[in-house]
Amino acid sequence: MTSPQPIPQPGPSLPLIPTRPTLLMCAPTLYDVTYVINPWMAGNVHTASRDRANTQWRHLHDALAEVAEVLLVAPQPGSPDMVFTANAGLERDGIVVLSSFFHPERQDEEQHFQRWFDQAGYTVLSLPRTEPFEGEGDALFSIDGSRLWVGFGPRTLLASHALLARTWPVEVASLHLVDPRFYHLDTCFAPLEDGSVLYYPGAFDQPSLASIESFYPPELRIPVAEEDATRFACNAVTIGSRIFMNRVSPTLSSHLTARGFEVVQLDLSEFLKAGGAAKCLVMKLSHTRALSRTTISLVI
Repeated sequence: MTSPQPIPQPGPSLPLIPTRPTLLMCAPTLYDVTYVINPWMAGNVHTASRDRANTQWRHLHDALAEVAEVLLVAPQPGSPDMVFTANAGLERDGIVVLSSFFHPERQDEEQHFQRWFDQAGYTVLSLPRTEPFEGEGDALFSIDGSRLWVGFGPRTLLASHALLARTWPVEVASLHLVDPRFYHLDTCFAPLEDGSVLYYPGAFDQPSLASIESFYPPELRIPVAEEDATRFACNAVTIGSRIFMNRVSPTLSSHLTARGFEVVQLDLSEFLKAGGAAKCLVMKLSHTRALSRTTISLVI
């Protein structure tokens, strides 16, 4: 039996000229469910196996590393959810809007993520504590870059959307999350790289569904059933024609394959105990590296 591979350690900052998509991850060496801040955590406090989590994370990391540059931020004591790097912030064109976490349990992560972005050369924008925003967990660009979809409800407040609209020259579309199981937008909504969208209709109110359906024509909409939604099928990472996701139903897998995608299914069950899967474990970074290292406070 071969010995397990070591968890990779944080390395150099963002390369100057990346040739492949760039992603940020955090090894789960300190991962645990130590509190309850979403419905998935209830009943799972201290039930996660760190060994299994390390193995599952390693499989995802290695699969992504085949098609992307994967950078690492070091896990920090007292911040077991740092492994969910999608919540670190939102980045575009070398600018990062740092998350301002709603729950005090995660607020300590902000300083660690800010330090990493500063050292990597990004311009970092911070939001007021009164305007909670939870990064790529609640904000996703359409593949053509023309629209920024931002969720609001359990964790990100609608008021923060105006601040995002002032940061980038892009239309911001607000989506109201109404099912507490889908507390972040990336748990129920995934723009795919063929221009389509994978989404769970039951997570949104009717005006939000109308907004989605007015942007994506019927042939580009892939609604998922509750069975797959609760497997976090929409919490997927897409790179080119590959979709990296937790295990889903044969029906959904076959549908995505028929659309030309290579579906890479991974067992991420240990992270579902905390309310996350593939996308929660990954933050996408643009190819542009900012030259300055600036922290700016955004105010209305």
